Amino acid sequence: MLNPDSVGRTFEGAGSVSVTQAEIDAFATVIGEVDTSVAPPTFSIRISLEQSQLILSDPTIGLDWTRVVHGDQKFEIFAPIKAGDTFTCSSTIESYRVAAGNEIVTVRSDLKAGSTIALSSWSTLVVRA
Repeated sequence: MLNPDSVGRTFEGAGSVSVTQAEIDAFATVIGEVDTSVAPPTFSIRISLEQSQLILSDPTIGLDWTRVVHGDQKFEIFAPIKAGDTFTCSSTIESYRVAAGNEIVTVRSDLKAGSTIALSSWSTLVVRA
């Protein structure tokens, strides 16, 4: 069971990530996007997913990954992601609730270029009962 004291905690990523044109091109090819002048919005998951998984795997958080399924995803884009951009990522456990015995956890990840947020994404995870 998720530790309810985890809600509201923000975890900063350890380092920065630089985006290459080759990464954007490869991602765009997989999803059938032909315009690679900017990264598709879902490209940000390549950066934020590792951070979110890292914090939620911390034993003090208490999330059981063997029972997790993805529930929802949304994005708020403040600036497009382009080749050459460098980001840091922070992730915040925004909410937690129990419904029909399942735990529902929402994590917001912010990609920052310097101190400016370029993109925020929210992942809702369901921990099956």
